[in-house]
Amino acid sequence: MKQEISIYWFRRDLRLNDNAALHYALKNNNNVLPLFIFDTDILDKLEDKADKRVEFIHSSLQEIEKSLGKIGSSILVLYGEPKKIFEKIMHDYKIRSVYANHDYEPKAILRDKQIEELLNTHNIPFLTYKDQCIFEKSEVTKDDGTPYTIFTPYSRKWKAKINSFYTKAYPNDLYYSSFIQLKQFPFPSLAEIGFKSTGTVFPKKTVTDSVIEEYTEKRNFPGIEGTSKLSIHLRFGTISIRDLVSKAIKLNETWLNELIWRDFYMMILFHFPKVENKAFKKKYNAIPWRNNEIEFKKWCDGETGYPIVDAGMRELNATGFMHNRARMITASFLVKHLLIDWRWGEAYFGQKLLDYDLSANNGGWQWAASSGCDAAPYFRIFNPYEQTKRFDPTFEYIKNWVPEWQEINYPAPIVEHKMARERVLATYKKAIGPNTFS
Repeated sequence: MKQEISIYWFRRDLRLNDNAALHYALKNNNNVLPLFIFDTDILDKLEDKADKRVEFIHSSLQEIEKSLGKIGSSILVLYGEPKKIFEKIMHDYKIRSVYANHDYEPKAILRDKQIEELLNTHNIPFLTYKDQCIFEKSEVTKDDGTPYTIFTPYSRKWKAKINSFYTKAYPNDLYYSSFIQLKQFPFPSLAEIGFKSTGTVFPKKTVTDSVIEEYTEKRNFPGIEGTSKLSIHLRFGTISIRDLVSKAIKLNETWLNELIWRDFYMMILFHFPKVENKAFKKKYNAIPWRNNEIEFKKWCDGETGYPIVDAGMRELNATGFMHNRARMITASFLVKHLLIDWRWGEAYFGQKLLDYDLSANNGGWQWAASSGCDAAPYFRIFNPYEQTKRFDPTFEYIKNWVPEWQEINYPAPIVEHKMARERVLATYKKAIGPNTFS
């Protein structure tokens, strides 16, 4: 006779504490089987088999397995296509219900729809909950119920709505006895799923109050430790957004605004999935990009001859992290100075960023290209020299990543700033029309 279970399916919520869907799974069931699927639909597209993000996920799952081991349980970690894996589990167990947290990316929505249809044919409920943001989908809208496309009024409504109900932690530890009790499941090594270790030391999942308190003054200077570096933990859900928002409300509104941007971009992607491949502002699809592959490679490698741009790209390539100010500078340079399609840059960041998140990455790139919702106007073109003067005045960041920047072997700029500025202004104006505030 098959064992009767409920399943909690981990995705981008790799923690046991304060996890919405896991809370309801444990509270309402016994014999809850924790499951994680290394999805081959995603992993097979990763060319680099030393992918730091896969290593981070693997390491986070090991932490979960260790915690579960202390209470006599274990996590089932499998590798393959989600649909086939669920078919196999249905063959081995009698499944009462499956729990998971919402995802807002178009491919994830399709995957969940496919799993839900499969489960429905066997009368198994697929129960999903909000966990990775504070307000999702249509929870913060204009008075007429339509989604905001400008951040400031969205954030005002967001702040007016927030209260302790939305930031309260789920007390999952009260229900740990509901986890399935058994000997350990086999835990696959990185090699067994086709990847290898890089030995990366990942940022801690804690942040001191002083970093948050001083964030407003320090956040724009890439040469100093002025940011939390929690983005990878937020991306994979190893920490709770509710916990961070509670901290931000107490300590720093600027930091809170950054967390609200995260909700905003997830909401935009959910309501306007076209942004994944197309400009949010339709007329920006008409821009004739130069797409010079040699210049793109120099940008990727941090060899543009602009030290602040090169520092950002080298930091990204070496660590998988790039300071937010540097992200804006490097993105603006690619799109505005080199007239290279923002999607090229977005895809490169997508390969390299530890904290890669489709909604935020897309939002940032479309902001830089002026094609997104609430984006910089097209005539806003970052001057790399002025950005250096303002945000790396003692060249600490540049010296760290481009030590040869003053030497004779450092390359000359691949494009002259004044010429590039005039070229992009003329190109954009011709493509989108004379309205300079679009």
